[in-house]
Amino acid sequence: MKALIIGCGIAGPVTAMALREVGVDAEIFEAYGQGAEDVGSFLNVASNGLAALRVLGAHHKVLSQAIPTPRMVMWSGSGKRLGDVANGLRLDDGTVSHTVLRSDLYGAMRDEATRRGIRVTYGKRLVSYDESADRVTARFEDGTEATGDLLIACDGVHSRTRTILDPQAPAASYSGLYSCGGIVKDAGFTGEPGVYNMVFGKRAFFGYTVAESGETWWFANVPRRLGDVPEDWKPVLVRAFEDDANFSAELIRRSDIHPPLPIHDLPTVPVWHRGRVLLTGDAAHATSPSSGQGASLAIEDAVVLARCLRDSGSHTEAFERFEAERRPRAERVVAYSRTISNSKAAGPVARVFRDLMLPLFLKKSASQESLAWMYRYQASL
Repeated sequence: MKALIIGCGIAGPVTAMALREVGVDAEIFEAYGQGAEDVGSFLNVASNGLAALRVLGAHHKVLSQAIPTPRMVMWSGSGKRLGDVANGLRLDDGTVSHTVLRSDLYGAMRDEATRRGIRVTYGKRLVSYDESADRVTARFEDGTEATGDLLIACDGVHSRTRTILDPQAPAASYSGLYSCGGIVKDAGFTGEPGVYNMVFGKRAFFGYTVAESGETWWFANVPRRLGDVPEDWKPVLVRAFEDDANFSAELIRRSDIHPPLPIHDLPTVPVWHRGRVLLTGDAAHATSPSSGQGASLAIEDAVVLARCLRDSGSHTEAFERFEAERRPRAERVVAYSRTISNSKAAGPVARVFRDLMLPLFLKKSASQESLAWMYRYQASL
C-alpha cells in the first residue's frame, strides 16, 4: 500500500514515518518550492505529543533542540500573580513539555523522515484528485500527477485538500488575534527557567520564558481587525504593552519583529474522509496556539492513523475508526483553546471580571488532574 501525503510541515513527515512503521509506503508532496526552515517562531510540544513521538523513536532530536517548559504562571497586566498551572504532565521517564523553534521541529521531522527513506518533492501544489476502484491520483499545479492507494491531507488550517474533499467545508475562522514572537539574547531579563509567564495585559496578551542560557523567548497576541496591518509593527506592539507592569514593552523594543500573523482555528469540519482521502492534523481540526496542543494533536493523529490502518480490514474501516477515536478529543481541545483565546481579547469590563475570576478557575478547572484528559492521552501503535 502507498500513501500520498499532501504537505510537508510537521504533520506530513510524522505521518509518513508512522505509516512506514506499519508497512505502508509514503511519499510527501509539498506545495512550496522549498522547505520551511525559516517559517514561524516557536511552539509548545506538550508531553502527550512527545509521548507520541517516542512511539516512533523520533523524540530525541527534538528534545536536544528544545527547552523544558513544564509550568505556567499567570499574571495580570498590573503585576498581580493570578495562579499557576502545569504545562503538561511528566511522562514515566520524567520528560516534560518542551518549547522548540518551529523551524527546528520541522527540520528534525523532515530530516528524520528522509533518513528513513521517505521521499519529499517540493513545488507540488494540489489542484485536484481522481479516484478509481482501487487507486487515487493527485494532480498538481505544474501539470504532474502521482498515484497511490490513499491520499492523506497534512496541508494545514487552510487546506486545499479539505475544500476539494468537501466544497461545503468551513473555512478557517479568525480568532481576533495577531501573533508574533522572538528571542532576545540578553541575560539582563530575568526569570525562572522552565516557567512560562503568561501576562493578561491591559490591551494584549504576552508570554515569555527564560532558557538556561539566559535567552528570553517571548510571544505576543494582539487583538486587531483581520487585514489591519500597519507598515511597522514594533510601535504598535510597544504601545500595546507599555502600560503593563512588566518588561514586555522593553523586550519588544530590543527584538527583531517579524510581521505578526493572524491566528485561526477551525469550526467543526463535518467530513474528515471520503473514499480514499483523509484529513489529519490542522486540515481536520486546527486549534489556536492557546492550548499549546496543535503540533501534539497532529503527532497523535499520525500514530493513531497508522494503528487503524494496520488493524483494519480496509481503508474505509481504518478511516472510520480513526475519526471515531480522534474527533471527540480534537474538538474538545479546539473548544478549550478557543475559550482561552477569547479571554486574551477581553474588553475593559470583561478584563476586570477575568482577573477576579481567573485565580478561582485555575484552582478548580486548570489543576493537573482536571487537565489529565488532555495530557495523559496515550497514542500507541
